Amino acid sequence: MKVRFCKHNKGKSKVMHRLEEAYPELNVKVKDCIKKCGPCKKIPMAVVDGRSVQGVDGDDLYRNIVLILEGKGPREELSLSVD
Repeated sequence: MKVRFCKHNKGKSKVMHRLEEAYPELNVKVKDCIKKCGPCKKIPMAVVDGRSVQGVDGDDLYRNIVLILEGKGPREELSLSVD
C-alpha cells in the first residue's frame, strides 16, 4: 500500500514515523504536493492508495490510516468547510 504526505502538511513527521515502525512493509513517502491544497493547509491528511484520509489531529489521522490498512475504513468521514 502507498501512503503519501504533502511536505507542507503539519504533523506529518510523527504520523510517518509511527506508520514506518508499525508497518515496515508500507510504501510511505513525502511528496512536494498531493493535490489537496485546500484541506491540506488546514488539517492533517494523507493519501492512502489514492484515497484521501483526514484527521482532526495527527493521532486521529494515524488511527484513520490504520483502520484503512486493516480493511475497516476510517471511523467517520470528516466534513469540513474549506474556503
